[in-house]
Amino acid sequence: MPTSSASTTDSTKSTTGGVQSLERAFDLLERMADAGGEVGLSELSASSGLPLPTIHRLMRTLVACGYVRQQANRRYALGPRLIRLGESASRLLGTWARPYLARLVEETGETANMALLDGDEIVYVAQVPSKHSMRMFTEVGRRVLPHSTGVGKALLADVPDDEVRALLSRTGMPAATEKTITTPDGFLAALAEVRDLGYAVDDNEQEVGVRCLAVSVPNSPTAAAISISGPAGRVTEAATDKIVPVLQQVAGELSEALASQAQA
Repeated sequence: MPTSSASTTDSTKSTTGGVQSLERAFDLLERMADAGGEVGLSELSASSGLPLPTIHRLMRTLVACGYVRQQANRRYALGPRLIRLGESASRLLGTWARPYLARLVEETGETANMALLDGDEIVYVAQVPSKHSMRMFTEVGRRVLPHSTGVGKALLADVPDDEVRALLSRTGMPAATEKTITTPDGFLAALAEVRDLGYAVDDNEQEVGVRCLAVSVPNSPTAAAISISGPAGRVTEAATDKIVPVLQQVAGELSEALASQAQA
């Protein structure tokens, strides 16, 4: 049973002015997400540096609230109540992004999208369609695997290679078209190119006849990317040189807007 002194320590203010127990609980949730959603107490203790009694106490509270569940093997997994929070946050993030996506459409003429990395998948959270009669359409809420998309490459470009390999081993790399990258080495080479260029390209890899250009949103509270997509005949190499600077500028402005929302 926890002592009163330990309980007092958990509820004291942190150095950032918050409540220490809350900061620790959210840190544990993020560590669980980084570990794939399921961990043991000893793993959390090793990664966080917190003593086992403190972690056990925090996890017991999270289990009681439904944000974590304990499995039959005694390990802990993220709980179902987080789904509702995540879906609401994704919708709100998409709402904030729409004016920036609309600007992308005005300046590039192509459909603009925003996507997040949710676990091992890419989920589209916002879209503003092109005004062209021939245009691309991706349903908001659609989930795809990262290896065949521009946004997937943009989101994974700064993830360590071993973590990318682990993700690919979990999802597999099915071919959507004959140009889809289907080997881990090939995908890691593509990510290195994204880091060199500062943007990602989906060149007929998700859908034949479609090209997509994507950049990550720097310092986003959750990993996010924006993109434009259109017919390969319009999103040419020459068009890429004009579109990418606009994408990068809008991503920077969206990053600043999200930061100001977080501080509000």
